Amino acid sequence: MTDDTNPADAPANATLAVPAGSALPPDEIRRLTDDIVAALKTVYDPEIPADIYELGLIYKIEINDDRSVSVDMTLTTPNCPSAQELPTMVENAVASVAGVGPVDVEIVWEPPWDPSRMSDEARVVLNMW
Repeated sequence: MTDDTNPADAPANATLAVPAGSALPPDEIRRLTDDIVAALKTVYDPEIPADIYELGLIYKIEINDDRSVSVDMTLTTPNCPSAQELPTMVENAVASVAGVGPVDVEIVWEPPWDPSRMSDEARVVLNMW
């Protein structure tokens, strides 16, 4: 069972999952969440001038009691030329957050990504109104 909540600045459908009754204090979960999101915002698709978080490529961030973090993400297309490097970039960014244990990044294709997942910030950067 998880307590699924959306961070306040999350693009459409980005979900934070924390196991119900987590041993981590709520303040620590908030700090980790904020720091993980900030780290994800440093990762850019090399072909798109917006970060992957604002593009809505991050579907789920799960923080476990042992501080391991699982990230479900997608790509804008299955033929994305950055398919090999982006998951590693995400793993490295999340692993750089103080207090985070092992990081697992999984590429998922359901639901398929579409522009409705982008935040308003990404829409402004890409002039997609």
